[in-house]
Amino acid sequence: MKPAAFDYHRATSIEHACDLLGREGDDAKILAGGQSLIAAMNFRLARPKVLIDVSHIENRNRIDERPAGIEIAATTTQRYAERHPALGRRLPVLAEAITHIAHFQIRNKGTVGGSIVNADPASELPALSLLLDAEFSLQSAAGRQVVPAEEFFITYMTTMLQPDEMLASILFKDPPAGSGWGFHEVARRAGDFALAGSSTVIGLDDAGRCAHARVVLFGVAATPVRAPEAEAVLLGQAGSAELFSAAARMVQNAIDPESDVHVTAQYRRDVAEVLTVRALRDAFDRALVTA
Repeated sequence: MKPAAFDYHRATSIEHACDLLGREGDDAKILAGGQSLIAAMNFRLARPKVLIDVSHIENRNRIDERPAGIEIAATTTQRYAERHPALGRRLPVLAEAITHIAHFQIRNKGTVGGSIVNADPASELPALSLLLDAEFSLQSAAGRQVVPAEEFFITYMTTMLQPDEMLASILFKDPPAGSGWGFHEVARRAGDFALAGSSTVIGLDDAGRCAHARVVLFGVAATPVRAPEAEAVLLGQAGSAELFSAAARMVQNAIDPESDVHVTAQYRRDVAEVLTVRALRDAFDRALVTA
């Protein structure tokens, strides 16, 4: 199929795009990489009357190291971020997660911000924004506001972004020094959306006990979700198979999976628990090596 008719504007800057958004309102959509939006338009699932293309703005690929973490411009392509040395050095879990997004041809066009704003609950980047306590910079013609990732996602493919706003940049924060990480997902084929996924960050104290814990699941609820009860089980404890299993059981209280044509809700529940055990084992092992 082909998309419904629309008007097209090529923005020259973020400010220009925001001015256009303010003028066009609910009728407009931002076009960055277009890997999700164009497909939805072709199936007439989305019918914006106006597209505002931000893929040609100056310095669209921008990654800056900050004291608190790494700030990535929303228009940055996933492939550019995947290959950036700062991610491998400071946020290796983010670099690893990006390699699981579709295929490299998609990552060559798809953007970091586009994936987050699309808010598919099976996507990797929304989950990583929760895992790394990210802050989103939202811009409109009236100004800019910063919101934490945990407030951004409302429900399935829905965020708090207003019609006159666009995501300008994302600050992914550094975990505590010496932290370890784990990332696991299951998909029907390489490059498919995850049926279920789990990612963890663990920081240890001098005695080798957990002092910082983040456990985030994706593909198992209407949004990516943190599992605070699982994190509470881990704090103050040394790593062990028994601990990992006990914490992983607690993710069941955070998730709310649905059945679909691919798998049942119970399958997602079972896999989420198994993947959390694996992610925790990896995170503790990496933290012990770097401690």
